[in-house]
Amino acid sequence: MAHSLPPLTESQQRFFREGIRLFNEEKFFECHEALEQAWLAASGGQKLFLQGLIQVAVAMHHLRRNNLEGAGRLLSAGIQKLTPFAPAHESIEIGRLLSDLQPLCDQIASRRVACDWQPPRIH
Repeated sequence: MAHSLPPLTESQQRFFREGIRLFNEEKFFECHEALEQAWLAASGGQKLFLQGLIQVAVAMHHLRRNNLEGAGRLLSAGIQKLTPFAPAHESIEIGRLLSDLQPLCDQIASRRVACDWQPPRIH
């Protein structure tokens, strides 16, 4: 599915790269804002892909604010949307991101998030 999609436009690519940089700097709200700019102009599968990344970023934002319910709901939705794009899409290792998110997902589900939890990086 993921590999037959049209590529992101140059403008979308700029917002996309900025969003990934912000995610890796743990600036999750700002990441969401940047990715949303790419998402607004997207369609079809690309829109779904970007929405999945946005939901993961917002889940990290909620988790930082100790909102486990919101984090869990958004993380599950984001993982579900990103799964068809594994192992990689738009130069991102989606499979690696999904496996890095799974322990955090499990912790949220058990309501036992480590106080020193670390968000994954996007590679």
